[in-house]
Amino acid sequence: MIKIPGHLAIRTIQGRNGTFNVGRLSTSIGEFVIKDAVLEQHVEGKYHGEFVITDIRASSYSTGGRLVIEIRARLDSMVLEDLDALTAYDNAQIDAQSPDPLDEEQPAAAQPAQAGPSRTAKPASAPVAPADDNAPFGMSAPAAPAQASPMTNGDEADQELFGTVWPLGETVRLDSTVDRQRLRQQCRRLEQLGYTMDFKSQAWNRSAA
Repeated sequence: MIKIPGHLAIRTIQGRNGTFNVGRLSTSIGEFVIKDAVLEQHVEGKYHGEFVITDIRASSYSTGGRLVIEIRARLDSMVLEDLDALTAYDNAQIDAQSPDPLDEEQPAAAQPAQAGPSRTAKPASAPVAPADDNAPFGMSAPAAPAQASPMTNGDEADQELFGTVWPLGETVRLDSTVDRQRLRQQCRRLEQLGYTMDFKSQAWNRSAA
């Protein structure tokens, strides 16, 4: 693990799954490609700050009839200080045909479960309501009124999407260790709800109405 100052250029690329971010980290010890999920929360630009690198390794992919070999670095954390617009040089250094990291992370298709002897499932019998001593002879007790749910369908969907981050407050910190697809959905939903990302605090803040 190494902590080092540098600048991180993040470029937003349009892919078949939608937009995704790819970064290039420039430091005194070299330049590295960054494809960590944490980049999904940031807008395109050049960020200056300090970066904690936990792993450096070679990786490759093929596109357009060519083989690309790159040196990737994995980030443990980063402290960002300033944000500038990307220059033409920055854009040229990040391959616009870079594959979506989401495609690289897709798990292999699960093996189908082994078929066992077929058995006909018996329908579950309906539970018998307990007798009400106060009900008239031969009549069942009136059903209790259904309790209204305090949450709307939209709230329930958001609760499922954000998981342990729910309920959302004025400031929201997303967990970048969740699967990348869910993280992208969380970012899009926060934008719809009026939140903006503060790159210095690494948190989403609700915009004032």
